[in-house]
Amino acid sequence: MGDSAAGPPLLLDAMLGRLARWLRLIGYDAAYIADTDDLEVVRAARAESRLVLTRDRNLAARRAIDALLIESQTLDEQIEQVVGALGLPPRPARPRCGVCNVPLEGISPEAARSRVPPYVWRTETDFSECPACRRVYWPGTHWQSIQARLARRTQPETDAGAKYPPPPAASPSA
Repeated sequence: MGDSAAGPPLLLDAMLGRLARWLRLIGYDAAYIADTDDLEVVRAARAESRLVLTRDRNLAARRAIDALLIESQTLDEQIEQVVGALGLPPRPARPRCGVCNVPLEGISPEAARSRVPPYVWRTETDFSECPACRRVYWPGTHWQSIQARLARRTQPETDAGAKYPPPPAASPSA
């Protein structure tokens, strides 16, 4: 279950896997459920008190769950809708693993050295690790893309020049 200070924990259905990954990197607790029927989504959402994000109108209309119908097929517009409806996670946001949805933990450059490409180790100083799957993340070009997308959507809500949420997370090691 998610941290209530960071807004409601989310459950995204099979149509929103890419959005789930982005929301995790931003700092939302965003569980993702794929290859299952609507009844299982409802059961999981109720069991974990999660808000369902879906593009399925029938699922969103179910009375047994709280749901947000995602209107767009475009990732930028989906992010904009979620941030508009829920707000951003409070600062400092703690990015989550794009795969496991577990909050990332900082690690030293030395601890990351053997686990990232040599160029990355030489050029980056901030590294994070997923304590569950052990993937290593760093604020590479993917992170810059996240920052740019968020800045376009949240400029009035953020301080000038502030990074939101703070690194490190975005370029996962394989």
